[in-house]
Amino acid sequence: MRKQKNKLAGLQRRKAIAGYIFIAPFILGFLVFMVKPFFQSLYMSFCNVEVGAGSFNPVFQGIDNYTRAFTIDPQFSRLLVEELSRMAVDSVAIMVFSFFVALILNQKFKGRALVRAIFFLPVILSSGVILGLETNNALMAQLQVAIEETTSGVSITGAVEEILRTAGVGVRAFEKVFEIIDKIYDIAIASGIQIIIFLSGLQTISASMYEAADIEGCTKWESLWKITFPMISSMFLVNWIYTVIDFCMRSDNEVIKKITKVMVDQIDYGFSSAMTWIYFLIVIAGVGISSLIISKGVYYYD
Repeated sequence: MRKQKNKLAGLQRRKAIAGYIFIAPFILGFLVFMVKPFFQSLYMSFCNVEVGAGSFNPVFQGIDNYTRAFTIDPQFSRLLVEELSRMAVDSVAIMVFSFFVALILNQKFKGRALVRAIFFLPVILSSGVILGLETNNALMAQLQVAIEETTSGVSITGAVEEILRTAGVGVRAFEKVFEIIDKIYDIAIASGIQIIIFLSGLQTISASMYEAADIEGCTKWESLWKITFPMISSMFLVNWIYTVIDFCMRSDNEVIKKITKVMVDQIDYGFSSAMTWIYFLIVIAGVGISSLIISKGVYYYD
């Protein structure tokens, strides 16, 4: 018995060592390149940074920049609320979409490898160069105009939405649903990594577990909730953290645009640093609270 415990402890130790070796490049890179700018940014958020020809002089002024962000600036608080709300809705939509796509791709069918490759294309398409080509592509813009002209501006989702608005049925709820439907392309683009993570988790589930469930008379729906969800619950936590962080770094984030504008156009490093730290702390707090809630339902197994 003791020998078996020692073997298990040795295995866990080797796994821990392998994990530390895997993240060592990130830790070293952070210590060498990120620690100093990190604390410089924090200090600048409490300063009025005077920039001159070859000079960089931070003058400490307390929490004035933070007060200005919340009480004086007319845009920051509004943009913060809008972006955090959009983040919550879009992140949930991405999680649901990527999970069900992963379920489909985990089934056995002809051409499965090709379909998996197609669903991974969003990861490639979301790279900076191709995304720029997509955004500034004149051919794509002309194609969009041509489609709008041929369809005479008729949209099925738009028509259904108008009917529901007129009927007064769950207007606010349906508005959110139709917003997600309208953004399905953006959701698919942002779901590539999440699909891969869910798919890798689904492939670790032994087929014998589903066979035993079938013998016991479980339906597919019961197997989904009693086997699939518990066995890959840890993947939900990983994907949620990744999705939220990825959203906060997107180029169409209005808060990031506001911070960049203040920093580059107005050359106000102190105020932009304060807004950055406010956004950073709120996002970290949100990630921490939501991760704590999700972790309560995570099932870990050996």
